[in-house]
Amino acid sequence: METTMTTTQTPDTAPHQTEGATRPYSLARPCHADDVPHWDIETDVAVIGFGAAGSCAAIEARAAGAQVHVFEVAAAPGGSASWSGGEVYVGGSGGTRVQKAHGFEDSTEDFYTYLMMAGGPGADAERVRLYADHAVAHYDWLEAQGVPFKGTYLPGKWLEPLTDDTLLWSGSEQAWPFSAQAKPAPRGHTAQFKGWGGGKMLMEKLCARAQALGAVVHCNSRAISLIVDRERAIVGVVVRIEGKEQFVRARKGVILCAGGFIVNREMVERFAPGALHAQVVSGGNDDGSGIRMGIGAGGATIHMDQFFATLPFFPPESLVKGIFINARGERIINEDAYHGRVAHYVLRQPEGKAWLLVDNEIFGRPMIQPDIKVAAVGETWEEVEKELGLPEGSLVHTVSEFNRHAAEGQDPLFHKAANWLRPLTEAPFAALSYCRGDLNAHAFTMGGLHTRPSGEVLDADGQPIPGLFAAGRTTCGLPRWGEGYSSGLSIGDSTFFGRQAGLKAAQS
Repeated sequence: METTMTTTQTPDTAPHQTEGATRPYSLARPCHADDVPHWDIETDVAVIGFGAAGSCAAIEARAAGAQVHVFEVAAAPGGSASWSGGEVYVGGSGGTRVQKAHGFEDSTEDFYTYLMMAGGPGADAERVRLYADHAVAHYDWLEAQGVPFKGTYLPGKWLEPLTDDTLLWSGSEQAWPFSAQAKPAPRGHTAQFKGWGGGKMLMEKLCARAQALGAVVHCNSRAISLIVDRERAIVGVVVRIEGKEQFVRARKGVILCAGGFIVNREMVERFAPGALHAQVVSGGNDDGSGIRMGIGAGGATIHMDQFFATLPFFPPESLVKGIFINARGERIINEDAYHGRVAHYVLRQPEGKAWLLVDNEIFGRPMIQPDIKVAAVGETWEEVEKELGLPEGSLVHTVSEFNRHAAEGQDPLFHKAANWLRPLTEAPFAALSYCRGDLNAHAFTMGGLHTRPSGEVLDADGQPIPGLFAAGRTTCGLPRWGEGYSSGLSIGDSTFFGRQAGLKAAQS
């Protein structure tokens, strides 16, 4: 779960023509190198954004011997990752040292299979294979950069740990259909930090490491246009630093790590309208600028309709034993799945209506939403059904069938795990509202620039654009299907593939 912040968007076009330029430029219209009057800054690699992807790109590029300048639009480094829970989704290769220490064996093939399922219909097998093969080494690399992991295991079902424990179940590993094809293992590895918000610790360490290695960081610096030469190769970027436009030459390449587009309402309406009903998960600058610059340079985008969403319906975890129904009184999903997967099923229900049915034994107020609306209460399920205005007999039939099978430890319709199954028989009964007007959903975008796993941005023909690289939520990486997301997958993807982009750019 991530803290929500919003920001007022600033114009993404240069409102005036820079002296010496022959025409205006913007995110969507690159500046031509012939129009550059002089180079204010020269470097090997220019990194746009100093969050999870940008910091790791800078670290690897510097380690490879490249000169690096980082341009961050905010007044301080960290990006949206600094507002996250600080979870990194890693496993495979027999398990990380923490997994092994607590008795969890995690084969690379199980990890690969899970990630392919989590990627949905558009999963990138090459990208997934690279990550599955090297995720444990990546975890070790993060520790080597100074990111602290306590090494302890927190059992149970959590949005993110309130403790400073490391290992937790952070996805749908134990839930159908994933558990039927890949042996479950906990893979969420959280930076050591007490309370919510471990991403702050994670990003402090990574950004400090990049700077210690010699990356030059410019905050309050907004990238406003890529610079292209006559062969359409990317040779630099125009940035506005403290209100002044400066031309940056990047001899080896520009890496776009500027986040997604969740705070850009126009882009959300155009590409991912399903996310409009959710609050923003962002540090405030996920305005799509990196994606738009990539598009302007000829980059292709993929899966722009996909987004992460969550409805924090637990803890307490007892609520997972309830059942979600829609306006037809029908059950819609196995409730033990990852909360983000459940959220997508809830969000797309007819008329935007869904309720969580609970009985007296498991009733509780969700910790994140203690003021959740109790839409109906009754001594019988018939009373609850009537108060909700559902078709006669619909809810009663659904609960009756669920209870009959749950008493036998079975869920033939949705395959909910036996440890979360129990009949809802202790009156009074209640329906908690997850209808559209009562939602406390949160979202961030997953679609972005189409890239190779090594970071090169691809055009519409699948060919790399010389000098242009990208990573993190500016791209469509491992997380590319809302229904398959797991906590820590975005930071795992951003840090790992940020490293690949930094290394590739430095070698160009």
